[in-house]
Amino acid sequence: MEFTNEFTVPTDVDTTFATLTDLEQVAPCLPGAQLEEVDGDVYTGRVKVKVGPIQMTYRGQARMVEADADAKRARIEANGKEARGSGTAKADVTAQLREGGEGTVVTVTTDLTVTGKPAQFGRGVMEEVGTKIIDAFAERLRAMLAEQQDGAGAADDAAAPPTVDGPRLLAGDPSRENDALDLMDVAGGATAKRLLPVAAVVVVLAILFAVLRRRRG
Repeated sequence: MEFTNEFTVPTDVDTTFATLTDLEQVAPCLPGAQLEEVDGDVYTGRVKVKVGPIQMTYRGQARMVEADADAKRARIEANGKEARGSGTAKADVTAQLREGGEGTVVTVTTDLTVTGKPAQFGRGVMEEVGTKIIDAFAERLRAMLAEQQDGAGAADDAAAPPTVDGPRLLAGDPSRENDALDLMDVAGGATAKRLLPVAAVVVVLAILFAVLRRRRG
């Protein structure tokens, strides 16, 4: 299945690309997502998902295969697995930025393959949930960019993470914690209950959009 989603932010292309490719900065914008480890171009993260009082945690991994600052394009390959099931998901995701009006338009194309229970759900359900997750991400991103502009350079003064050899663990910092992604909010009660078996796919999509934003080099 291939999905295309698009959102706009009120900053220029260069500023937007620099922000979106700084994973540690923008990961909190994604509902439920938390980056746990960076090992070269391989990124491991988790997403907390809940339906009402029921909460689950899923993990996924992705690898950056392209990050072209001149073309303003990034591409990754990612995979994920249900913690207590046999369902899997693999995806090839491309993000393309372009000028649009008074800001930047970000177009994300996802080629998604799923197995197990998630494969029983139709394209419409997958696309609806994925779109609402991206909408929530875009809203938080706009708020973050506006705060940075109001801060007049505060982001530039922030300390950059230290450069280390080998895997770098990121979990354990309370500031990185993110509220669980509530499927009741993004899909409605009846649909959310049906989506419990497909939560792994939602998680993979979430991690995909977060990992796309890791700065390379």
